[in-house]
Amino acid sequence: MAQLDLFLSPKQPWIHRRLIGPRPPFRPKHVWGIRQQLKNTGRVRDLALFNCTIDAKLRGCDLVKLRICDVAPGGSLRARATIIQQKTGQPVPFEISEPTRDSLATWLQRRGRRTDDWLFPSRSRPGEHITTRQYARLVRWHRICSSSCDRPRPCRSSSSTRGWGGGWGHAPGRKMGA
Repeated sequence: MAQLDLFLSPKQPWIHRRLIGPRPPFRPKHVWGIRQQLKNTGRVRDLALFNCTIDAKLRGCDLVKLRICDVAPGGSLRARATIIQQKTGQPVPFEISEPTRDSLATWLQRRGRRTDDWLFPSRSRPGEHITTRQYARLVRWHRICSSSCDRPRPCRSSSSTRGWGGGWGHAPGRKMGA
């Protein structure tokens, strides 16, 4: 029978140094950095989606189901919009800021306007909106890049993110203090 070594330190649990729980909200400098990065790389759809996320503070499932007629009925962008939340069934009004209206106008100009269409349509499934999973990938990419350094930049490897499982039932914009 093996004898216990009293001088060895006890084995640490696997989650000892991992950050758990809700992620911290984006700081204003990260929001600004992500916006600049998306503008500089010409990712018009992602910029419009990111700006809508920050302004609307909606859940991801509600954000991806926005229609063009919700934000731009008759071709002109609104300053305010109201959405019926999927989870609660309650109407949620939100303001659309000037930078968001600019990015939405650029996005709508690039993709073409049809008032009955989704604001963020799927590229792989014609006639449907992007999935919440695709939205989560975009948000996760920005969160990884903005939290890994002071200035957000593209990350080449996702190996540093292992252990940060799903948890995308909330909108990241909801946590940001207004």
